[in-house]
Amino acid sequence: QRIEILQPLSVKLPATKLPAGREVLWLDEVRAGYQPEQPVLRDLSLTLVGPERVALVGPNGSGKTTLLKLIAGELRPFAGTVRVRPDFALFDQKVSLLDPEISILENFRRLNPKAGANECHAALARFMFRADAALQIVGSLSGGQLFRAGLACVLGGSTPPSLLILDEPTNHLDIESIEAVEVGLRAYDGALLVVSHDEAFLQAIDVTRRVELVASSAL
Repeated sequence: QRIEILQPLSVKLPATKLPAGREVLWLDEVRAGYQPEQPVLRDLSLTLVGPERVALVGPNGSGKTTLLKLIAGELRPFAGTVRVRPDFALFDQKVSLLDPEISILENFRRLNPKAGANECHAALARFMFRADAALQIVGSLSGGQLFRAGLACVLGGSTPPSLLILDEPTNHLDIESIEAVEVGLRAYDGALLVVSHDEAFLQAIDVTRRVELVASSAL
């Protein structure tokens, strides 16, 4: 006689306050890679303005990871210009922005040093890390938990970054985690640059534009 009513997952996040006309990313005639005589990217130009949601697509070897490293400053271009707003967060597949040796809660405090105790716990609870779950050591988390923890620590602060860059975010995620990630990204009001082959996921997060990379060039 008892029926459990499951409430749809919802997330409310602080605003980035990113103006619609603000440039967040600008690449002009970029040539980049690992060997100057064999660049992975040639004459690539790309601009993100305001809270655009852009999917970066293309086959393996087309330069998607190279482009993300370029934007993050891990690579320097052989030619051309790269300009990106300083308040961005890059989520690689290992979620390297988190320290694996400490807890989710400690990572949140590290990334949001001005946050009070209540703000920390409330932010983590939005991404299903309630009570003792927030005390888990990051290195012990599953792939889905790890990505959710990263989003919670980055998006849950008082001022989320203007640009999120995500590299294959649904790889190794369970259905519950994918739902949590989708809900969190829909609630985020900044710019998104997403590398993904998951068309259902791209539709769920309301991607507005696709940039296709092909071997040694961009369309």
